[in-house]
Amino acid sequence: MPYLSSSQRVSSVLPTFLIGLREGLEAALVVGILVAYLRRLGRGDALPRLWAGVGLAIALALGIGAVLTFGAYSLTFEAQELIGGLLSLLAVAMVTWMIFWMQKAGRTMKATLEGGLDRALTHGGVWALVAIGFVSVAREGIETTLLLWSMVQSFGDTPSAVLGAVLGLVTAVVIGWLLARGAVRLDLRRFFTWTSGFLVIVAAGVLAYAIMDLQEAGALPGPFTAAAPVDAVTGVVAIGWAAFPFGWAFDVTNVIAPSGAWATILQATVGFMPRMTWFQVTAWALYLIVVGFFFVRGLRSARPTVSRATPSADQDASAHTLTQQGAA
Repeated sequence: MPYLSSSQRVSSVLPTFLIGLREGLEAALVVGILVAYLRRLGRGDALPRLWAGVGLAIALALGIGAVLTFGAYSLTFEAQELIGGLLSLLAVAMVTWMIFWMQKAGRTMKATLEGGLDRALTHGGVWALVAIGFVSVAREGIETTLLLWSMVQSFGDTPSAVLGAVLGLVTAVVIGWLLARGAVRLDLRRFFTWTSGFLVIVAAGVLAYAIMDLQEAGALPGPFTAAAPVDAVTGVVAIGWAAFPFGWAFDVTNVIAPSGAWATILQATVGFMPRMTWFQVTAWALYLIVVGFFFVRGLRSARPTVSRATPSADQDASAHTLTQQGAA
């Protein structure tokens, strides 16, 4: 691995840290709701089954990450790029769906989870509670794994990116535990609003990276296929408006080195690469415009309906209120 400056390593750690923190805190709050409700019902005997489901979900996420990391070594370059591009598209789809699902259904998440536990305790068996723990965490785990894997492939600095994700997840677990204990108070609604906005920008960058992978694999027309327009003077793929739509939109590699600190920082934060195709730029811009518009509109429509419930002295009720606010 080439030498990376401290700024490059920080730029790789920070985005994955925020993703690990946000996704991990969502999962921690969901588990916190389930655990608190079982304790409130006096069904501590059901906790091992719930934790078994959570453990299976974590194992599934780790297994998917291992397969993605080590399974691609035996594939051809084109197959690796094709699989990487398709999985990155899947990660973008899952993140986008989760952002809008949380905006719409997050306010009723607590009631939905508790209702599921009631049905499992009344009509289900051992596996019903295991399934609730598994489903509640598996979605977050798979989404996080796909998104982090896509970002690691994009950055090229696997150790720093993985370190950021692990630190974020550990921090999320600690914060979730402190919230459940009533030891800290946090405006989770504002936290998830800001991190959701960050995820919109990250997803746009992952989408641009996915387009590049698919173009390199030949699945989409671009600079690597016969459809690319060629500059009559230089004989290479054209750059700029003359290259639309299958050539390079711009190439500033002479100003911003692809392996330099600025390139890493810009790619990690806004998805910018020193050289991008017209397909990449178009997909990146359209995603930000369309998804950003609906995201902001969802925030505005949610403002009048924010809960005004008064804080309770009970620690469990306080934790539940914070969780509900965060989900909203």
